[in-house]
Amino acid sequence: MENRYGQEEAFDIGACYRKLNGSFPDHEPRPLIAVTGNFGDKGCELAKGYYLSIEQAGGVPVVLPPTDNAQVILSALDRVDAIVFSGGGDINPLFLGEQPLPGLGSINGERDAGELLLARLAYDRQIPMLGICRGIQVLAAALGGEVLQDLGTQYPAPEKLLKHSQQAARHVPTHTVSLEEGSLVHKIFGTPHLRVNSFHHQAVSKPGSRLKVSAIAPDDVIEAVESTEYKSVLGVQWHPECFAPAGDSSMQPLFKWIVGEAANYRAARRFHERNLTLDTHCDTPMFFDRNINFSSRDPQVLVDLHKMEEGGLDSSIMVAYLPQGARDEASLAAATAKADDILARIDKMVEEAQGVELARTPHDLYALKREGKHAIMKGIENGYAIGRDISNVERFRRKGVVYMTLCHNGDNDICDSASKTENEHNGVSPFGEKVIREMNRTGMMVDLSHGGEKSFYDAIEISNLPIVCSHSSSRALCNHPRNLTDDQLRALARKGGVAQVTFYKGFLREEGTATLLDAMEHLEHMIAVAGVEHVGIGSDFDGDGGVPGIASASEMINITRLLLRKRYSENDLSLIWGGNFLRVMQLVQDAAADA
Repeated sequence: MENRYGQEEAFDIGACYRKLNGSFPDHEPRPLIAVTGNFGDKGCELAKGYYLSIEQAGGVPVVLPPTDNAQVILSALDRVDAIVFSGGGDINPLFLGEQPLPGLGSINGERDAGELLLARLAYDRQIPMLGICRGIQVLAAALGGEVLQDLGTQYPAPEKLLKHSQQAARHVPTHTVSLEEGSLVHKIFGTPHLRVNSFHHQAVSKPGSRLKVSAIAPDDVIEAVESTEYKSVLGVQWHPECFAPAGDSSMQPLFKWIVGEAANYRAARRFHERNLTLDTHCDTPMFFDRNINFSSRDPQVLVDLHKMEEGGLDSSIMVAYLPQGARDEASLAAATAKADDILARIDKMVEEAQGVELARTPHDLYALKREGKHAIMKGIENGYAIGRDISNVERFRRKGVVYMTLCHNGDNDICDSASKTENEHNGVSPFGEKVIREMNRTGMMVDLSHGGEKSFYDAIEISNLPIVCSHSSSRALCNHPRNLTDDQLRALARKGGVAQVTFYKGFLREEGTATLLDAMEHLEHMIAVAGVEHVGIGSDFDGDGGVPGIASASEMINITRLLLRKRYSENDLSLIWGGNFLRVMQLVQDAAADA
């Protein structure tokens, strides 16, 4: 009989080696799937079905032994492409904020702390996760849900309760579950009902805000949960891994799903490792007065070094934002002083942080990327900052400001705004024309986000160089005056400029709750109208930007994952993720150098 290596005679390691290593490469890379190991009498152990099911689905299973060593957990997260949380003993109720009830079973203390931490950290990093039996309970407990210690004594309707701990063989289904229409698990299996096996007495009672119920048993016990935030997170109460060893492939769609998500995540992470990523507009300096710590994972802000690292974001343009105020001489002087103060505090923030530096040019950004460092650039949001003193343009440029948004909400001395406008100048003022020309001369990009439509077209005509819209979305999809019409997008492209889609909910949807999917729809519409060479991403994080699925810098990789699913090329992705914006920046800075 021929063995798995094609050898008909006695096992010959040399022959097997030559067959496997005879050409290069002779395999397709597979994603690495970590499976949490159980803890038994002999230490770490794992049922065959877990690794067999993953292998058959196209993944490479690796066992992650029970550990609460933070360095081991963090290093594992750096390397794996997905995690499967396996079944096992009860969760210690102390981790649930409870005391033990009489119906509590045997706990597995070696696993609890490490797995709960692993799940929470993986969630922050957008790593795909599949929880099985105990695993669904781990996901719920880690992500803000609640778990019943014992169905038999805690279930509110015991007369309805099914037998959830079967005595039949492990691969034999003993009850049905109903799958929520349109849910992830419904899409995976393509059917409204499944027959499943059952070996549990703990169960999820409340999924919490990060998860939602996607399947229930006939007695209403929760059988599956999934992410509410467009993450690749799924938990099931049954044991799908028991079927493959018995030759039953009915549960393989679950494992094909986690392997497929892992492959997508792996591809996205590899892209971020190879390519520079830039967010062209964030308002984190608005929180300086709250004593934020940029070097820590600060819950007060959506952008810090930890979140940038988690989301694969290399660089961000942080702006000195100035709300439009009075325009008397004292107020104008105060606005200029305020801009100076914010820019100085950006300098100080970067100086005090590790692994990040200020950048002034595209070359700086790429050099820091090669060094494995993050980068911050400086911008000004609202030309109100220069007052009526045009020399401030050059002065701010010397401070490293790469662009200035000509106005904000309300007209100023430069131009009319898209909102809170009285159409004071009918577009760009004579002073504004001088400002634009001075920005061209000094190498500062002209930003028309917030500018009125007439101001936009005036600026395009006045500027000798391409202009940008650092954080604007599509008016065709959301009729807000801050958004760009299709005609504006085409005019911007003809001039060589770029428009950066933003994640402010009010610019993405007129009604209902905006999400990552809406942001993607805007991005793709802008690509269709202007071309992929003229769009990018300007989140407006910490300036009310951020929606479910792209709620902070830690979730930026989700954009890449979706674009990869839509078959965008790596070159397209590199253009969207900053290449287009930096092309314009380089043109503007080169023109100033040559002047």
